[in-house]
Amino acid sequence: MKRVLVVGGGLIGLRHIEAVRAHAGCHLVGLVDPDPEIGFDGTRFDRMEDVTTDVTTDGDTGGNTGVDGVIIATPTGLHADHGMYAARRGWHMLIEKPVAGTLAEAHALQAAVAQAGVGSLVGHHRRYHASVQQLKTVIADGEIGTPVAANLIWAMRKPDAYFEGNWRTAGGSPVMINLVHDIDILRFVLGEITQIAALRGASLRGTQRIESGAVALAFQSGATANISFADTSPSPWGFEAGTGENPNIGTTHQDMMWIMGSKGAISFPSMTLWAGTDWGSPAQTRRLAPAKNVMPPLAAQLDHFLAVMDGAVPMIDVADATRSLAITLDIEAQLSAARNQPERVAS
Repeated sequence: MKRVLVVGGGLIGLRHIEAVRAHAGCHLVGLVDPDPEIGFDGTRFDRMEDVTTDVTTDGDTGGNTGVDGVIIATPTGLHADHGMYAARRGWHMLIEKPVAGTLAEAHALQAAVAQAGVGSLVGHHRRYHASVQQLKTVIADGEIGTPVAANLIWAMRKPDAYFEGNWRTAGGSPVMINLVHDIDILRFVLGEITQIAALRGASLRGTQRIESGAVALAFQSGATANISFADTSPSPWGFEAGTGENPNIGTTHQDMMWIMGSKGAISFPSMTLWAGTDWGSPAQTRRLAPAKNVMPPLAAQLDHFLAVMDGAVPMIDVADATRSLAITLDIEAQLSAARNQPERVAS
């Protein structure tokens, strides 16, 4: 039985606690979070340093002690420090995305993990969706030919309370919180990204926070992609809405990604496959049966994390996640710089 500690009791941290408690292969050591208002009914620590080597597993009467792995679900700016501390303690780690707040922090964490010889996994949990794995296989098998272009939409209206009285008040950009997932999925199914151009949309909430925009990407393969995003629009399009993966977000089952190739195209998550020859004949369609998750993606990720502790190759480690972070930070930097530019009206 692996002994797992969760650090950070926010929305995602509490979901990780539920997953650990429900998994037959691990015990929950406890939660590290100094906020006494968090609704948690188990062993609590204010700091990671308070977790001693002889700590008793939360709710366990079998005498299991210590920590084998830690799930780090704190704000992004704390990921590197918490990860490097875990490495010094010899704890394997699953770190929520983004892996760190800056590339320098990500590289420092990567070095600490390598030096300590511990396993690392980063919480880009969408890779564990059976339908995402299926999409990757369909494209790799040449079902749509050579990938040419892709369009992706992520748009929803976040409630105002989401930004009040927490770390998102000053930041909370959907690029770092949400778009990082979409960037990682595009990398996962289409390969490495080599060029980026980003345009910023208007800020409707009366702050300087990035709220919407458009991004153009070029891939090493020669394919391109466009992303439209907004956290101010109550639309039906987005990964969470389309797949129903997040219990806090309403499900619409609408497609949100369309990938076009030299032989056809595919839309996700419906897995509608189109094939054709040229414009003289209409493209023919057939709907693949979307692969179903055997277990929720967070549970599948936890299952894999336990295997990583035993030496399995991680689905996405700190080094791989750093590449997704680099793309996301580039987009964020371009959009932040646009805030300081004067408005221009096309003539």
